[in-house]
Amino acid sequence: MAHANTGSLYHFFATKQDLLLAVLDSYCTGIGPMLLYPTWQGITDPFERVFALLDRYRELLVVSDFTYGCPIGSIALELHEPDPAVRERLAANFTAWRKAVQECFADAKLAAEVDSGHLATLVLAVMEGAVMQSRTYGHVDTFDMCIRQLRDLLEPLRQAPKRSRRSAARRSARFSLQ
Repeated sequence: MAHANTGSLYHFFATKQDLLLAVLDSYCTGIGPMLLYPTWQGITDPFERVFALLDRYRELLVVSDFTYGCPIGSIALELHEPDPAVRERLAANFTAWRKAVQECFADAKLAAEVDSGHLATLVLAVMEGAVMQSRTYGHVDTFDMCIRQLRDLLEPLRQAPKRSRRSAARRSARFSLQ
């Protein structure tokens, strides 16, 4: 607790929006030191880093008795009015999270035809939905099921043999002709 009165906030922030923008900027610059680096400490397998990150969200749900939610996701869901500055900051936060996961997938050297950026977007969507459902139901069963299903879908991609791009292009052309 800061033990500051409300008027003190307006000394530093002219409006509530300015305060929100500062918080969103802080989250964006802090994603590495506050979330990623501590979560990934000691985990060398880049594929497993993704699941360690998801495990961290699970842990936060449990220790908070299912009141924790991704702060960026919560704000994004509450944003009713078009506010370009806030939307820009929210997008920057989601982009930072996705890029970190995308780098993990890129470092994991998945099958050549896998788009690590698209995969990272899917992981973010699964995580946000799993957090929301766990908060709603008040337990981690749904979260665990979602993450288990995600792992089942992704695991074969990391074990897939590398194919040449030409081979993937021929397969793609074959499917489009049928």
